[in-house]
Amino acid sequence: MALAREWDGLIEQVRALDGFGDFLRPPRLEALLPAAAQGPIAVVNLSRRRCDALVVGTGGMRVVELPRLTLETVADRTLRYLVVLSEVDFAAQEVHATWQRYDGGKGGLAAIREYTEAKQAYQRAVADRDRTLDEVLAWLWDEIADPVLTAVGLVDPPLPGQPWPHLWWCPTGLLTLLPLHAAGHHDGTGRAVVDRVVPSYTPTVRALLEARRPLAPAPDDERMLIVAVPDIHGAVPLTDVERERDLLTSVFTGRNTLLEDDTANADTVLTELPRHRWAHFCCHAGQDLTDPSRGGLLLRDRTLSIAEISAQRHSGEFAFLSACMTATGGVALADEAITLAAALHYTGYRRVIGTLWSVYDTTAADVAAAVYADLTATGRFEPDRSADALHRAVRELRDVDGLPPSAWTPFTHTGP
Repeated sequence: MALAREWDGLIEQVRALDGFGDFLRPPRLEALLPAAAQGPIAVVNLSRRRCDALVVGTGGMRVVELPRLTLETVADRTLRYLVVLSEVDFAAQEVHATWQRYDGGKGGLAAIREYTEAKQAYQRAVADRDRTLDEVLAWLWDEIADPVLTAVGLVDPPLPGQPWPHLWWCPTGLLTLLPLHAAGHHDGTGRAVVDRVVPSYTPTVRALLEARRPLAPAPDDERMLIVAVPDIHGAVPLTDVERERDLLTSVFTGRNTLLEDDTANADTVLTELPRHRWAHFCCHAGQDLTDPSRGGLLLRDRTLSIAEISAQRHSGEFAFLSACMTATGGVALADEAITLAAALHYTGYRRVIGTLWSVYDTTAADVAAAVYADLTATGRFEPDRSADALHRAVRELRDVDGLPPSAWTPFTHTGP
């Protein structure tokens, strides 16, 4: 009882300090509304009783009922989605392993047959993933995205020359694992999120509000931290890491810190991150769906974990995680949104581009090239336009290049 009284007394002292009146209290709605100054925020709530979207605007909050959405359906869809993604990952590893055993023909006919079968299994897994992803995106549109966009009056694509509206998704539960930003029927009818808004994510409404606070004055020698690790033991080599590295070193000539080979180790990255306002990672990453804080960046010496990154504070402006599963959380504590992208965002990087699953082709390098070309088009680097730049890049992949959703859907934007 004495300790409880002491605790209560300390809390009262803290709340008496200027700016700490809401310490350890739920935030007041009025204090959160300014977070929606640049567009609505849709908090999608899952419950066994009912599911709703709480849409936050500058004038208040409204409830958008989602009567056909159930917790059981979300669990079933998420499980199927995760299974087909893991099957592609496994098949890609098998292709890599059998190619190594083939060893340029030294493995003989048995190795050739094994490699051929592995490639066929990979192609079947990719086809299954694409079918499942089309179904998931259509379901997300019908059950969540369309009702939300209709409620806020975003029922048509913007006319040519009009500015694109912006909307932030704040999913909860297992929805943190699904691509809400890409929901839609991608058949040219305009029934898709990316056809009506520029989508971003925020882990919480308060996090978006904090990310809009003024940064400390920029140093005169603003630099881009580039971490490039194309190959680690036991993983499929990343063939386009050198292309991304060369792109970034040319864009940020004389204004970059390049970590590759032996310098791309965990301790050096942890030391350099707080010294840079901009960072780009082109490397492998991994996520432990049962213990997401153990996920992280696979560097030259070891995994730099989400937990380690979260222990630091940064005054960063932009981070591009051109690595696999950097925006994927866990299944046991899905509401916590424990991802690399969220970790960098929470610890001070305002805007973070990440991926929801593994990317094995040249798409990541293509997206990076398009985004940086857009952000440097005026002659200076403008990361505050990163959401719009990523939106244009993924629509280019979909509409011009005609790629399936699996190629462009993984890329997400977190922050203002």
